[in-house]
Amino acid sequence: MSAVLAGNSFGDTESGGLAGPLGLLIIVLMAIATVLLIRNMNSRLRRLPDRFPPPGAPAAGTDKPGEPGPEGKTE
Repeated sequence: MSAVLAGNSFGDTESGGLAGPLGLLIIVLMAIATVLLIRNMNSRLRRLPDRFPPPGAPAAGTDKPGEPGPEGKTE
């Protein structure tokens, strides 16, 4: 009875031995992708201005007051 409990039902696990190196490769690739994503995010954050204008204020470089804006409305 103990032979049935100790039996290997997953096939031959001794041959090949590819799971260890393949797992390491996947982990290394994920680490490289994470580093590249963090670098890209940091470079995009550096390009943002230090402060944004308040929501009601006109943005710099927009149309003058009284001229139609992009929607065709006069301010």
